[in-house]
Amino acid sequence: MKNIRLIIPAIMVLLSACSEATRNTATAKNESTGQTAAYQTDSPEVKLKINGNVVNGEPLLLRFVVLNNTDNAEKFCIWHTPFEPLLSSYLSITNEKGEEATYKGAMAKRIMPPPASSYTTVKPGDSLVANADLLKAYDLKKGSVYKAVYTGGNMSGLVSKDTVTFVYNDIH
Repeated sequence: MKNIRLIIPAIMVLLSACSEATRNTATAKNESTGQTAAYQTDSPEVKLKINGNVVNGEPLLLRFVVLNNTDNAEKFCIWHTPFEPLLSSYLSITNEKGEEATYKGAMAKRIMPPPASSYTTVKPGDSLVANADLLKAYDLKKGSVYKAVYTGGNMSGLVSKDTVTFVYNDIH
């Protein structure tokens, strides 16, 4: 019992020293290249575009572009993206009052971790594009102003800084 009292603090000291060394190495690496972490692109970037003006009966398309601005091929999970059929809510869509649009699509239960078949690759300097019909997945009201933000990054590994604003209009 006395040995455990000595071992646990010793392990904690070793772990904290290892963590500090890792942080210092990462900082030194950024300083030696003259880059700061805020400007480094180490994963694909997502760009969103929505044209809110649709002809009656036509889809309201979200254009989802994954750009790879890195020097390496990058993989991401297609779950919670338009690269798979609508099986989850991966957008936060709110109206001008801040009310969230109701998601009415399917919600898939997933096995974890995702199998290898659920990943796709983007080559360096390349991009992949997928479209999704928002009217099939969200309850949107005609004439309303909406703001859409991609929220599926926790599953896909993709990051989007885009916030897209659109007005859902039905053109005859």
